[in-house]
Amino acid sequence: MTSRRPADHDVAVIGGGPAGLMAAEAAASRGARVAVFDAMASCGRKFLVAGKGGLNLTHQETGDALLARYGDASPEALRAALATFDTRAVRAWAAGLGIETFVGSSGRVFPSDLKAAPLLRRWLERLRRQGVTFHQRHRWTGWNGDALCFETPAGEVQVNATATVLALGGASWPRLGSDGGWVAILEAAGIDVAPLAPSNCGFEVRWSEHLRTRAAGQPLKTVVLSCIDERGVTRTAPGDLLLTEYGIEGGCVYALSRYLRETIAAHGQATLSVDLAPARDTQALAEALARPRGKQRFARHLERASGLRGTRALLLYETLPDAPRQDAVTLARAIKDARLALTAARPVEEAISSAGGVRFTALDESLMARAKPGVFIAGEMLDWEAPTGGYLLTASLATGRLAGCGATEAARVTR
Repeated sequence: MTSRRPADHDVAVIGGGPAGLMAAEAAASRGARVAVFDAMASCGRKFLVAGKGGLNLTHQETGDALLARYGDASPEALRAALATFDTRAVRAWAAGLGIETFVGSSGRVFPSDLKAAPLLRRWLERLRRQGVTFHQRHRWTGWNGDALCFETPAGEVQVNATATVLALGGASWPRLGSDGGWVAILEAAGIDVAPLAPSNCGFEVRWSEHLRTRAAGQPLKTVVLSCIDERGVTRTAPGDLLLTEYGIEGGCVYALSRYLRETIAAHGQATLSVDLAPARDTQALAEALARPRGKQRFARHLERASGLRGTRALLLYETLPDAPRQDAVTLARAIKDARLALTAARPVEEAISSAGGVRFTALDESLMARAKPGVFIAGEMLDWEAPTGGYLLTASLATGRLAGCGATEAARVTR
């Protein structure tokens, strides 16, 4: 592994996740000599774990609808990457590996067998046939001059490459290799990095002991969440909510995590509204709740009038402790707008993904670092954010491809 030539490889890819593997594929398919270095014992660890419940490969959305998932003002390099390798391209790429896909009822795209392992296995086989070499248990520690430095079980080694793609992931799921340890290295090299933060994550709520002991671990099916972001825009997300000992989780929470996190950072907490009866309007609920209940217990009257019982009713009592004594209109409004005070996002180590990373202003249009020519950056290391639903993987693949193409061109120019 010790360098014996001016360049051991045309392109060195550091990180064996989807972004790194796509960068390697893009470079190898253009004739570059490519090596992939990864700190773990095998590639794609997070990819495999994420696919255990059914690999959400991409989404059926395209064009402006797809770009909107990455924020109102997506960086031009990200838009360019997604324009040239969009969700249709992801499906075509999977088909090229012999993996057929289908669109689920929510618009999400899955492999026909729902598994990640067959796709990864075929992908790695194709890369090896293209001449890509793999070096596991190589933890990147930075540069010594132009040489790349790695810690390995056999000691430190140095490798020279004409161009480098960094695809080391964010800071979520550190046990699988994405620990954000690269931040200090890049900052020392003069590359601007936005602080890493949890995304697609849970949030903390100061539950009463009554709710915590009775509802922790219980789901709320089919609710609608809403919040007001820092620009005064109302954001909504339907879905299932999970109550936990510390607060809330769930797909609809993840969809709003960016706005909730920003509000907490600015004000110390965020208000989240939960519509506990999205199929009913406020007036209809009020009319049903206003009917005489006679000798019925309030809990029974509430269930008959609104459908709220069990965990759903517990959440109403949590946000409106004196619910039995309220008038029908107030009660109906509370059901449609049960307000939770969120005090903090859960730690980034628990998040599905991370926000922050290398700012696009620090990169050129091919994702090369302006402060470090010949070094390209891809995937979750970049400062972009997206909800779950296949969007995270799609952007990782797209930026990996863009960086791999850029690195190949840089290697050709340098020769």
